[in-house]
Amino acid sequence: MKKIRPIDIAKKLNISTSTLRSYEDRGIVPKPERSSAGYRIYTEEHVAYFECIAAMSPGFGMDITSAVLKKLQRKELDAALWIINHAQVANYEDKITIERVNKHLETLTHEHAMTIGELSLQTNIPPSTLRYWEKEGFITSRRGELNNYRLFDTFQLIKALLMKITQNAVYSYEVIQIKKEIKELNQHDLEEVRKVIHDLQKHLNKRNQKQLKGISYLYKLSKILNQH
Repeated sequence: MKKIRPIDIAKKLNISTSTLRSYEDRGIVPKPERSSAGYRIYTEEHVAYFECIAAMSPGFGMDITSAVLKKLQRKELDAALWIINHAQVANYEDKITIERVNKHLETLTHEHAMTIGELSLQTNIPPSTLRYWEKEGFITSRRGELNNYRLFDTFQLIKALLMKITQNAVYSYEVIQIKKEIKELNQHDLEEVRKVIHDLQKHLNKRNQKQLKGISYLYKLSKILNQH
């Protein structure tokens, strides 16, 4: 079996050897054997694991990637694939949410006040999350005259749905910028609202493509492990 140096894998993937070790510490690659001098001895199988991590993490994030590769190490390919399937369902649901946002844009002129409970039901977002977003300035409310309840209009519902889409996103500078744009949205600047929607749709499309690449490397790894 061919033995490969950590530095050669790190150079190939454009990461550091300490990153390779961190993957090992997380338990998402098999423990390598050691030389008599104590150096790690990596094999083609380890390379396939590292390549899979590098390919999957941009589209799925490290939490999902880690969960999938741990299942693979336990020879639980079907369980690993269902994790992937669930992540892709979330992608599709985000696409549907964008379509909902576009429909709500058409009814912006119709004033509709919602309590936080009603907003939660409309968006399927927990009230605790909505309160946090209000505290952070992503959405705003006014107080009802009779009972002093928080009241949210259709524009705030749109902003909440846009924020919801970012929840499934892999943390990145691009996502940080989109969230900043959502925070600064003005109801009277529909052009900017449409730009944010366009940016989110573009981000979803890219995530879809990145996930496809990740899945191709997962398939390659499963073949090496004889689990297909």
